[in-house]
Order: sequence, then structure tokens, then C-alpha cells
Amino acid sequence: NEDLGIMIAGGKGRKGRDAISEIEDICYKFNISDKKREGMVYASKLAAKVDNSLLQDDYSLYHHAFIISEDGSWAVIQQGMDINSKMARRYHWLSNNVKEFVNEPRSGIISNDIRDNILDLTAKESDETRKIGVDIANDNPNNTISSIYKLMPNTLDRWIYGIEVYAMPRRLNWRIFKKIYDVHPRNYEELIAIDGVGAKTVRALALIAELIYGSKPSWRDPVKFTFAHGGKDNVPYPVDRKLYDKNIQILKEAIEGSEIDRNAKLAALKRLRHFI
Repeated sequence: NEDLGIMIAGGKGRKGRDAISEIEDICYKFNISDKKREGMVYASKLAAKVDNSLLQDDYSLYHHAFIISEDGSWAVIQQGMDINSKMARRYHWLSNNVKEFVNEPRSGIISNDIRDNILDLTAKESDETRKIGVDIANDNPNNTISSIYKLMPNTLDRWIYGIEVYAMPRRLNWRIFKKIYDVHPRNYEELIAIDGVGAKTVRALALIAELIYGSKPSWRDPVKFTFAHGGKDNVPYPVDRKLYDKNIQILKEAIEGSEIDRNAKLAALKRLRHFI
């Protein structure tokens, strides 16, 4: 709502593709500078590409909302769907918290589960992989393609390193490596900002970085918190009394040990008893 000083661009499905033009309109209404407007357009594109390509968690984005306040700050809320499990995962970005789009950029991820073997090229642990990926991409594309062929499924279908399983994409757009070489990106953010660079491209570069150069990326799911007693659909999990009692005790001890006045503490404990 413009009167409230906050408006939302994008949305679900095809509506999400309208985010760029809607950002332009909102910035005009809020009299936001051209520089900030361009930054928001860039942020909208990069946030979608990062969550779709650099975090390979089997969730494909289908909802992209870009929230703008009249002071020029922004937030991104986008949601992905795993078509196999029929589960969704939500990604949150806040402009004040984004220092780098490719290095721990999100404010949080909401998910029903935490998965194994998730390739996360935005993790701090993947920093060396990102740097080597840029070096590989800026090398002669014939060398890059040759390295990929050596690791293709017909010669090395899967590389098992501890618990991690690395599979080279079976189909790649070979012309993209020539395009990257011509652009010659200075860093990983510039690399992924190139049109046509997607999940398969960055996965191939990460595979070369690990198997040939020994740089191991993060395989840790960045989700830190998930639903303990039920999902966002309000359907509770089967009751685990021990887990419930343990969490209630943790909350009670946190309230009792807090540095709030006695009346506020009693009120908080009363609300806790009301919920249980």
C-alpha cells in the first residue's frame, strides 16, 4: 500500500516475472533515486538466481516477492517447491543484511526439513570453490570443456567423497563457456550475473574445482531452524511428550533467567501456561 510507505512487486508464478517492471513503477511512486532503483532491479534478479542456482536443494522457485519501503530499503521473500516431496521452502533476504550476493546473503530459510548432500555455493566454506570457479571460467573455454568431458557421466558418473555425492550435469550449454570467457568476470558475482549461467554451469565448475584442483565446496544444508512440533499448515506432528516437556522447560528457564522485571516475567510465564 503506497499510503503505508511499503509496496510489493512480483508474486506467484508468472506474476513473479513482472517484478522488474513493478519495481520500476514503485520506485517512481516513492521518488526513489535511479541508483537505488537500479540496485533493486539487480537485487531482484540476483536473489532469484542465487536461490535457484547456487543453492541446489531440489526446490525450484515459483514465488518471488520484492518488498520496497519508501526509504529505499527492500526485502525479498521467495518460495521454492520440491515436486517430488510436494514440500515448500521459503527464502528471506533483507537489504540491510546483504553484504555480498554470493556469500551468506540470506537472513533465513524456512523449511520443513534439513537435508543431506545439499550443494551450497553461497556458504563461507565454498569461498575457495567460488574463486577457482572464476579462474576456470576465465581460462580458454576449450580447456574448460575438455575438463568437463573427462568428468562426464560416461567416464565418471558419480564421485563419492565421504558422504558427498557429486554428479556432473548430463547436458550443458557449451556456448555459455565461450560467453563467460568473452565477458571475463572479475569475481563470482559477476560470473553468475551473466545471462545463461545457471545451476548446471556452476555445478560443473564446482565439480572441476573439487576433483581437479581439490577445492571442496559446502555440502551442508543452510537451514538452521525447522518446525519442531508441526508445519505451517497447522497440522501437528505425532505428539512426542518428552520433546514437548523438554522444550517447555527450556522456554520456562529462559523466561525465569531473563533480565525483565517481575511483573513482565510473571505475565510471560502465565502466557506460556496458557499455551500448554
